[in-house]
Amino acid sequence: MKLGNRIDLHIHSLFSDGVLLPSEIVRRAEALGYSVVAITDHADASNLEFIIPRLVTAANELKKHSSVQLIPGVELTHIPPQSINELARHARQLGAKLILVHGETLVEPVQRGTNHAAVICEEVDILAHPGLLSEVDAALAAKNNIYIELSARKGHCLTNGHVAKIAKKTEAKMVLNTDLHEPTEFISQEQAFQIALGSGLNELEALKVIKENPENLAKHLAR
Repeated sequence: MKLGNRIDLHIHSLFSDGVLLPSEIVRRAEALGYSVVAITDHADASNLEFIIPRLVTAANELKKHSSVQLIPGVELTHIPPQSINELARHARQLGAKLILVHGETLVEPVQRGTNHAAVICEEVDILAHPGLLSEVDAALAAKNNIYIELSARKGHCLTNGHVAKIAKKTEAKMVLNTDLHEPTEFISQEQAFQIALGSGLNELEALKVIKENPENLAKHLAR
């Protein structure tokens, strides 16, 4: 089974709580055989205008010299659900190609209603680590073409089995990301495949989550 090149659409740089420069993220990804990475630093109303233009600049410069596509993005994090729509639109206007919302993971006190606000926002691309995702919200994500994340990150991965089950039931599309903050958190495509299998997916479903879905989303974002 050909697993393809690794695509990771949820990575943090030192512009939020990661430790690497965008250029080092891209270089390490290139050395590991990745084809696409998205830097999606944590943001709220205070720092959108700081993060996004810098990531856009980095992406424009690095594409001249790297085989890895860098997608400039953002992860709207711990913001009031009522603010998601407005801030997502603002992020898009600033040049964010990919917009994630920090979902209702079990390991952080994310405000209830965040998942729902994310899946009804037309600017959102991925609902990250959504915790005990409801069937209603998964169905809305499917309807609105918003991807649901399975996570390789400690803590966030605790509900992968539940998320995969609900997403399959509602036919919501899934992607598997690392939520990487440090260089030790890069994973191979084989590791991603095993994590997807461990979430309760069969081999064909797991392949779709780690290969077909992220490829399709990356192509869409490149337009």
